[in-house]
Amino acid sequence: MPLAALSFPMIDPVAVSIGPFAIRWYALAYVVGLLGGWCYAKRLAARADDWAGLRQPKPLDIDDLIVWVAFGVVLGGRLGYVLFYNFGAYLSQPLEILAVWRGGMSFHGGFAGAVLAIVLFARARNLNPLAMLDMAAVVTPIGLFFGRIANFINGELWGRPAPDFPYAVVFPHAGPVPRHPSQLYEAFGEGLILFIVMAIAVRRFGFRRPGLLGGIFVLGYAVARIVCEFFREPDAQLGFLFGSSVGALGGGITMGMLLSVPMALVGAAAIWIAARGYTRPSVAAEAA
Repeated sequence: MPLAALSFPMIDPVAVSIGPFAIRWYALAYVVGLLGGWCYAKRLAARADDWAGLRQPKPLDIDDLIVWVAFGVVLGGRLGYVLFYNFGAYLSQPLEILAVWRGGMSFHGGFAGAVLAIVLFARARNLNPLAMLDMAAVVTPIGLFFGRIANFINGELWGRPAPDFPYAVVFPHAGPVPRHPSQLYEAFGEGLILFIVMAIAVRRFGFRRPGLLGGIFVLGYAVARIVCEFFREPDAQLGFLFGSSVGALGGGITMGMLLSVPMALVGAAAIWIAARGYTRPSVAAEAA
C-alpha cells in the first residue's frame, strides 16, 4: 500500500444479522433518512407563520406523505439506475431489477419519483404542490447524507485515483490505487452543507413563496453533485461520456454531471419565478 493511503475501514455491510435475516447499512440509511425527514417535516408543518396564506398540512398528512415518498424514492431510484446507468445488463437479466438489496439506485431517478409522489399526494389532499415540494426540499439532505455514508461503508461509488492525496483510501474492490473518498465529499456537500443552506432558507422565507425553497435545493444539489463528480470515478459500464480524466481531476463529462445540468437550470428558473411572486396563489384559490 502506498504510504500516502489510508486503510479502508472494513465495516461489515450487514449491520444486524439474525439467522437468515440480515439488515444492511444501505437499507438502514434509507430508513434513517426517511424517519429523520419525517420528524423534521412534522416540525416544519406545525410552524403556522411559515404557511401564511397557504393551506397548512396536518400532522396526519405528513404521516401519510412519508409512505408516498418512500415508494417514489425506491421505485424512481431503481428505475433511474436501470435506465441511465446499466440498461444493457438489466435488459439481459430483467429479474435483477428487483434485487434492490444489492445496490444500484439513482438519485436523479429517486428525485423524480419523489416529486411525482408529492405532487399527486398534494392534489389528493388539496394542498399546494409547490409548497409541499418546498418542505420536502428542506428535509431531503438528511437522507442524502446518510445515503452517501452507506455508500462509503459498502465500498462503492469510490473516487478517482489520488496517489499523492494524504487522505486517499484504498478501497477493497477498486484495486491497489489510492482514491478520493468521494462518497464522504458528497455526504458533506450534498448532505451537510445543503442541509444548513436549506435550514437557513426556510427560516428566512418559510413557504410563503411556493417553489423558492425547491429551486434553491435543486440548484444547490446540482452544483454540489457536479463539483463532487470531478473527484468520483464514473460507473465502469459507462465511463466518461465525453472527454477523459487527466490525473485525479480532469475534463471528462460523466452521467452524473449530465443529469445535473438540467436540474441546475430548472432550479435557477424556479428561484427566479418564485422570487417574483408568480407562484403565490390568490386568496380565493387557497380558500377553495
